Amino acid sequence: MTEVPVPAGVRSRATLKDVARHAGVSLKTASRVVNGEPGVVDELSRRVRAAVSELNYQPNLGARALRRRDGRSSTIAVLLEDLSNPYSARVLRAIEEVARERAVSVLAASLEENPEREHQLVVAMARHRVDGVIIAPASEDHAYLGAEQDAGVPVVFVDRPPRNLEADAVVVDARAGTREAVAHLLAHGHRRVAFLGDLSRIATALERRAGYRDALAAAGIAHDDAFEVLELRSISAAREAADHLLDLPDPPTAFFAGQNLLTMGVVYALRARGLSQRVALAGFDDFDLSDVLDPAITVVAQDVEAVGRRAAELLFARIEGDEQPARSEAPPTRLIVRGSGEIAGPGPLRALH
Repeated sequence: MTEVPVPAGVRSRATLKDVARHAGVSLKTASRVVNGEPGVVDELSRRVRAAVSELNYQPNLGARALRRRDGRSSTIAVLLEDLSNPYSARVLRAIEEVARERAVSVLAASLEENPEREHQLVVAMARHRVDGVIIAPASEDHAYLGAEQDAGVPVVFVDRPPRNLEADAVVVDARAGTREAVAHLLAHGHRRVAFLGDLSRIATALERRAGYRDALAAAGIAHDDAFEVLELRSISAAREAADHLLDLPDPPTAFFAGQNLLTMGVVYALRARGLSQRVALAGFDDFDLSDVLDPAITVVAQDVEAVGRRAAELLFARIEGDEQPARSEAPPTRLIVRGSGEIAGPGPLRALH
């Protein structure tokens, strides 16, 4: 077999054999030092560590996992909706902080609401021999993840509950949070409240619509299908939907947006029409600068960092041998009143409790 020459000026990555040769020790001794195994005299350990530093040696974590008695790779996978979305970014950051405390690396990817991409990424992460998976799934049937669980890879769901699978989950009570916010709009005199929501195949989008309908029913108001718009995935789509609703002969006097990007879309639509001070708005999930707009945006906030931390804690407990039945935790939401949700509607105001 002919060797391919390395181009001049290009250095290949140092191997454990290079470290052993540089330190003047056997390959076995170098391996024991690098892997933190006892029984190597101080002088040899010092020489190996010096060689590691001088050669900038980086251990092969995949190969190390094969050698470890417990088979762990010290990596976990985090698969979220969209890592560029502020919500996903904050969840990931909280998970990374918990992982860092345990010297565990995080492999993260965006699912982009694509079930096929989800399946592909789960397979790819399995090939990386991750120790566990945290997922906000795009798919509707999660039974396929049972194969990973059977192989000893725990799975924790975040933001969305598992379907056809017993697994831990951290999902806020989106229905209750939405119900509270819409009731707040109604209490300020609104009777025509529009709802903008995400994809109807996402469980939490349907939970938020259910909360919206709950609030209307409690106020004796029949929901109007024309005021419910789902399948929205972007700021521009939400803006277009809001524009359409505002063009109706009897338009809404208030909006509830089911996630942060949709709230931003409504903000753009209202500002373009000069209606920011006349049409009320509340949204699910806080976002940067929502408190400095005029009016500032009333939101249903969840403790995103707490959600991420708790998901990570549950995952590491499973990795470390926790065999309790699957747990589902629902951290509470909080209505943050800032101004946009308190714009008075045409109806009589009800006493706020």
